[in-house]
Amino acid sequence: MYLTVSLTLLVLYLGPLDRTTSYVLLEKLADSKLCAEKECSYALSMALALDDFTAPDCRFINIKKGQMIYVYSKLIPAEGAGVFWSGSVYSERYVDQMGIIGYFPSNLVNETYIFQKDMVQLPTSVMDFHCV
Repeated sequence: MYLTVSLTLLVLYLGPLDRTTSYVLLEKLADSKLCAEKECSYALSMALALDDFTAPDCRFINIKKGQMIYVYSKLIPAEGAGVFWSGSVYSERYVDQMGIIGYFPSNLVNETYIFQKDMVQLPTSVMDFHCV
């Protein structure tokens, strides 16, 4: 009994021992975004990377010049802030990056094909900017 209570108190004090899933919440990049629908799960467009971009933190993705990117949302910036879009790279050369969704500067890409012209404006949440 004493051992069970001690172990329970230790786990409560230290937290769970399985720390494989943790989230880091970072500041919001914008208060609203444009998406194809309310889940932001459909691509708005395809874009061609005009230059390389190295992600400064886990909210962003690395892109290489010439890479194609699926664009899923477009952040609506506060006045004077940068403009970022979220997307996922598509490239046979960088297969390890495919499927990872993150933000990148919109001025480093050229939209080549628009899938969805009508967009819905949605508020962002802190979960839009979390890191796993």
